[in-house]
Amino acid sequence: MNVRSTVKAIVLHDDSVLLNRCRDVNNGEYYSLPGGGQEQYETLAEAIHRECLEETGYSVEPIRFCALMEEICLDPVIREQYAQYAHKMLHIFVCQLTTTERTEPTETDDLQIAIEWVPLNDVPNLNLLPKEVRAAFPKLISDKTPQFLGSVYLEHNHG
Repeated sequence: MNVRSTVKAIVLHDDSVLLNRCRDVNNGEYYSLPGGGQEQYETLAEAIHRECLEETGYSVEPIRFCALMEEICLDPVIREQYAQYAHKMLHIFVCQLTTTERTEPTETDDLQIAIEWVPLNDVPNLNLLPKEVRAAFPKLISDKTPQFLGSVYLEHNHG
């Protein structure tokens, strides 16, 4: 069995959240939390720091675990060609910047087209994926109790 351990960051700063703007043929244009796969022998905190630095150029540190979610992709092409991405556990953390200085991203996602600071009030109106994160977003950033966002089957993966 191949289940990918993934980290996602809710990076908050000045009443805004850092998001990746993405586009693909199945989902159109959407937003995604920065993050990605945990490497072997890497802690979740190390993974979130590395992934955010690679994708956004910002150095972050997790301050609180806020949610766990499972995604299983039903697309037979993804299951065949990209099996390592077909079943993911998303570990979502509220994070803070360790510095406001930004370097050039070194490894953006294939579907990523921009990095944006989005006002927190705009999040409910965004096409933020996974949609379970968008629905729970206010609670994720304010409630100190971690949430289980469920296990979902997806027709198509997203970033």
